[in-house]
Amino acid sequence: MSTMTFKGYAAKIEYSDEDACFIGHIAGIKDVIGFHAETVKELRAAFEEAVDDYLATCERVGRAPQKPYSGKLMLRVPPEVHARAAMMAQAHGVSINQWASDVLAHAS
Repeated sequence: MSTMTFKGYAAKIEYSDEDACFIGHIAGIKDVIGFHAETVKELRAAFEEAVDDYLATCERVGRAPQKPYSGKLMLRVPPEVHARAAMMAQAHGVSINQWASDVLAHAS
C-alpha cells in the first residue's frame, strides 16, 4: 500500500489484481472519495481530479470541505516514555512538541 498527496489531502493506494488497476481513496476524511486508473501517471491525474472535484462540489453546495487533519495530536504514553521524550527534546534544545514533530516527520 502506498500514498499520494495533493492540496493537503492524502490518498491510500492499493492494487487490484482482479481489476488490473490501481484503486485510491482519500484518507483522513469522512466523505468517501475514490478513484482508479491503470497506470501511475493516470492515477495521479485521477487523484488530483478527485480532490479538485471534491473542493468544487463543496463550494457549489455551500459546504466547507473536510480537512484531513488539524495538526493537533493528543497522545497518552507511559511516564517513562514521556520522561525520555522530555530528555531528548531538552538535549536537542527544542520543545517536546517540536522534538516529537521532527521524530514523527522522519518516521516511515
